[in-house]
Amino acid sequence: MLKVSGIHTYYGKIQVLKNIALEVEEGSIVTILGANGAGKTTTMKTISGLLKPQQGKVEFLGENVTGLRPDQLLRKGIALVPEGRQILAGMTVMENLEMGAYHRKDNEIEKDLDMVLKRFPILKEREKQLGGTLSGGQQQMLAIARAILSRPKLLLLDEPSMGLAPLIVADIFKIIKEINQSGTTVLLVEQNARQALKISDYGYVLETGKMVADGKAQDLLNDPRIMEAYLGRKSS
Repeated sequence: MLKVSGIHTYYGKIQVLKNIALEVEEGSIVTILGANGAGKTTTMKTISGLLKPQQGKVEFLGENVTGLRPDQLLRKGIALVPEGRQILAGMTVMENLEMGAYHRKDNEIEKDLDMVLKRFPILKEREKQLGGTLSGGQQQMLAIARAILSRPKLLLLDEPSMGLAPLIVADIFKIIKEINQSGTTVLLVEQNARQALKISDYGYVLETGKMVADGKAQDLLNDPRIMEAYLGRKSS
């Protein structure tokens, strides 16, 4: 579904990504792991059109989409849930959700809205509440729900568990798995490596802007060198 090849991305004159290559198979969950500053968010911004690479190519469903704007990519089926959630704090939960479907012209928005509110009952309870007054976990659910309403083929999730309590983190990963099982392909950037790999099919490890390892998620979990070097703990 997604193929990234030879990507070099800069902030001004500073090179952040160096020859990044990755693939995401349709129907899968793929995780990009790495420490703070490794280039994970820059990778997501490059794929989603927020940053333009100096070199390299992003292909989606066989089409070269390198350099397209985020709104153009959204219409093609790529939706990003950004780091920090970035919900519209001064708008209600319902208004935030409606923004997710702003570009759609079909007749099934109401049906999808009902489906999303059933999947996220807390949002149904708080649909008239301002987004900025929700808890961190509720805001993350709102950000994911808003992206789902764009009907993405590929959902990009940048650090969905950041700053959340452990119980809420478990809920978020369960929701990601359910979204994938309902037919949406997922590319996930996550510092909670263990939880992310548990629900993923494949993983990549990013270090200082370079891909240094990749493999089946279970193999990465079971690799003591990966666990010690990149996942922050020694394998027992």
